[in-house]
Amino acid sequence: MATPRRRWVVVAIAAVTVTCVTSVVLLQRAGAPVKPATLAPSCPVTPRAALVPRSGVLFGVNLDWGHDRLVDYAARLRHHPAVAVWFTGFPLSAQERSYLRQTLTQVRGQGAILLLTLQPSGGLSTVTDASAIDLADTLAAANRSGVPVIVRFAQEMNGSWYPWGQRPGAYVAAFRRVAAAVHRLAPGSAMMWAPNYGGGYPFTGGRFAARPGTADYRALDTNHDGVVNKQDDPYAPYWPGTAAVDWVGISLYHWGSSYPWGANVIPEPGKFRAQLTGTYDGAGGDDRAVPDFYAIYGVQHHKPVAIAETAALVNTSRDTSSQLAIKQAWWQQVLAEDVPATFPDLKMINWFEWDKYEVEVHARVDWTATKVPAVRNAFTKQLPRWLRFGHPGPGCYAPAA
Repeated sequence: MATPRRRWVVVAIAAVTVTCVTSVVLLQRAGAPVKPATLAPSCPVTPRAALVPRSGVLFGVNLDWGHDRLVDYAARLRHHPAVAVWFTGFPLSAQERSYLRQTLTQVRGQGAILLLTLQPSGGLSTVTDASAIDLADTLAAANRSGVPVIVRFAQEMNGSWYPWGQRPGAYVAAFRRVAAAVHRLAPGSAMMWAPNYGGGYPFTGGRFAARPGTADYRALDTNHDGVVNKQDDPYAPYWPGTAAVDWVGISLYHWGSSYPWGANVIPEPGKFRAQLTGTYDGAGGDDRAVPDFYAIYGVQHHKPVAIAETAALVNTSRDTSSQLAIKQAWWQQVLAEDVPATFPDLKMINWFEWDKYEVEVHARVDWTATKVPAVRNAFTKQLPRWLRFGHPGPGCYAPAA
């Protein structure tokens, strides 16, 4: 889950534990069997380069797997999602591997790509050559069963709320280790590098923030003035290199307009584009020191860009009469008619389809676009023609045109 600007990560310790076991706990809640599902017969493997649509943008979903199924979400959306986001701990345990196979069955049924978010909750030192090879072998089997996979390794690594956060040297080495194994052994799988939006960087106060005097702290001091603050680059120290990265992604949400967050506020016009391009200066603060993520990592590095997670906050403990206006104002920016022309390298957008308690606002937040009928009807009617969806078939993936 992405973090808002100036998220002071008081509760990140609990959040890490919850997120890292999502794949196990939520499926257990749903009564999913532990026995691994049987993978489909062998399919032609779709090369990783073919996962990038020639035109348009893949539309995906970050689903609450413990209370929802992809087939039900597709029925509400009136389309099959092209991408399904799944979180799992890493290295893979036997139980996590079992639930991953259950997930692959659902993803294959939608003709979708799995965006596999790997969370090394034990720290980056647990990412060994052996665990990387084991992962790549697992992905190769998934690819042969008809499911392409994009690995989002240790997301939001520039934040201070995860055990892998703000450790640029170890992070880059671990990312390259996983990428080398995936590129060598799983030709139908790709690697995604995905920081959190840099507004509010360096997110002071998190448990895993880099400490002054350490090599990590010096590496994060990109302007070499002796301190790490908002004037330092929130992305560059974590970049693992062009050869290791196939996709670049970013977590980019509307959390409201000002700290301490939690108010139900309609997004400002142009907010999404300004944050994506490092030009935001609005109610949430002056973020113009944040680099242009799209231009640098998409255009200059020649990588397809993903909005790996996005949605708009509706705090259910407050007046929710404006929920349609809030969400609609956000999706009309993210899914604007001219987005493909303005951002031709943007190739994936994933909506965060969760209704969950958020510690940052001490309340349950409804991020969904298909749960409430009035919101769902408006959302599905306004999905633009340039979006690309999944194409269920005989069980083998069909690349988007």
